[in-house]
Amino acid sequence: MQTVQHPEHTLKTALISKNPELVKQYEQLDPREQRLLNEAFRPDSDLFGPIILHSPSDWIISHPEAPQDFEEFFSDLHRKSPSPGKQTVYIQCIGLLGNTRGISEEYLKWLKGYCEAFFYGLKVRLLEPIPVSATRCSFRINDSTRNLQIHAGQILTFLKKKKPEDAFCIVGITMIDLYPRDSWNFVFGQASLTEGSGQVD
Repeated sequence: MQTVQHPEHTLKTALISKNPELVKQYEQLDPREQRLLNEAFRPDSDLFGPIILHSPSDWIISHPEAPQDFEEFFSDLHRKSPSPGKQTVYIQCIGLLGNTRGISEEYLKWLKGYCEAFFYGLKVRLLEPIPVSATRCSFRINDSTRNLQIHAGQILTFLKKKKPEDAFCIVGITMIDLYPRDSWNFVFGQASLTEGSGQVD
């Protein structure tokens, strides 16, 4: 196993910005919000624990990416920001997330709370769960796993049509495998940076 953990100096270099717009936003936060952000700089913080890589097939090892600091993220032209009329994150459950409806509802309740904390300041609403058949998406049986898989791109199209007018974004979540095209074995999730929609399995 391999552990990814950054020292305090590296975290501060990546997260602290002198961009006047970001400095102004930070100064407008109340003391509790500032204290929460400062937790990011403490290597021993419970808020941001180390990442443990269990095998060479873990995503970070098998798909190396160039690092990105917060200012690069903030300046990214593809970054979507909430607007006054679009401040709600909608979650669309597709199929059950557990063996029973009760388990599925408990999981969605936990997910809603997590999203409210992560997307601080935005509303999070759960749409009525739907069966997979309601999406009318293409599907297949994976030759290797023999698991049912649904087409990720067509799920995005479905979510785009269901996206409410006041949505910052809409996210589909399912326990069913996804595939983006016939030549791929599977995909963990897929999103549209311009349409504000995505799904994960």
